[in-house]
Amino acid sequence: MLPLIGPAHAEVARYEGMLKGLPNANVLLSPLASQEAVLSSRIEGTQTTLTELLTFEAEGNLSDESTPAKADIHEVLNYRLALYAAIDMLKKVPLSQRLVRDAHEVLMQGVRGYNKAPGKYRRLPDSCWIGPPGSTIETARYVPCPVEELNSAMDALESYMHAGAPDTLVQLAIVHAEFEAIHPFLDGNGRMGRLIVPLFMFTNELLSTPSSYISEYLESHRDEYYDHLLAVSRDNDWTGWCAFFLTAVTEQARAYQQKVHDLLTLYDELRDWVVEETPSQFSGRALNWVFDKPIFRLIDFVNNAGIPDSTARRLVNLFKSRGVLKELIPGGGRRSAVLAVPELLNIAEGRNVF
Repeated sequence: MLPLIGPAHAEVARYEGMLKGLPNANVLLSPLASQEAVLSSRIEGTQTTLTELLTFEAEGNLSDESTPAKADIHEVLNYRLALYAAIDMLKKVPLSQRLVRDAHEVLMQGVRGYNKAPGKYRRLPDSCWIGPPGSTIETARYVPCPVEELNSAMDALESYMHAGAPDTLVQLAIVHAEFEAIHPFLDGNGRMGRLIVPLFMFTNELLSTPSSYISEYLESHRDEYYDHLLAVSRDNDWTGWCAFFLTAVTEQARAYQQKVHDLLTLYDELRDWVVEETPSQFSGRALNWVFDKPIFRLIDFVNNAGIPDSTARRLVNLFKSRGVLKELIPGGGRRSAVLAVPELLNIAEGRNVF
């Protein structure tokens, strides 16, 4: 593993150096957390994009699950809520079974699978297996540990998470694989296992903020991801799995370095531009708002950005004239226009959306 361990730690350290130097880190990293929610959920079969997620959220009708696409969006929103809830819980409790169960309850609340005991380990024998649609436990690709062994398996995993290890990234690879092998919940195990990754890196001080995600790499190498996990249980191929995981961490850290660099460059350019264009004391606040909410309704900006009404509308018009903002959905009657920050969304999604 040594030829892979060194580069992985080096790239994570470079990424951490960038994170420490960020002004307004929460604002600049917010789109990346949303994109992680999109990609981790996509591995499980949802089809939502970041733009669709943020547009749906901006429109405000969050209880609408009238179509499969909107149900997908709810699952993605819940993933982000679970991530933020887990980060908040870390202020009071360590990374533990309690935190995992509480985050899982948030993850599954009110979405498909909500009736599968959110926040509780599975209890019924032969209630969970992995395979193509229509498969039975006899034809399943993988059957996790039986329920009578589940609690002791999770106890052992929790102990291992806090034990000393020769290398923390290899330890994390093992933690993720073991969590997926145990499959403690009836649903949502894949998303929870991937959510543990940034939390583990944060609690082990590899990062100063839990903002390193690997779902982008795993989603683009989905078959290889599943094959390596299965090979651990089937063939005891820990080396193959750990090599794959370390490569994912390395590549993802490099990708996020570029994204953070691009986001910071965009932020600095727009900050300098808006200061030159207007003497308004609210220009910085407006810029932070649109970075934190790169798709939003005009009326929400006017009402909630903490900027006087006339100034808020003038700044929006200024941003639109520069191309910083683009109208996604025109306003009309009592309906407010929905606006987007195209350059920011292109960076977060890693492709030209606009």
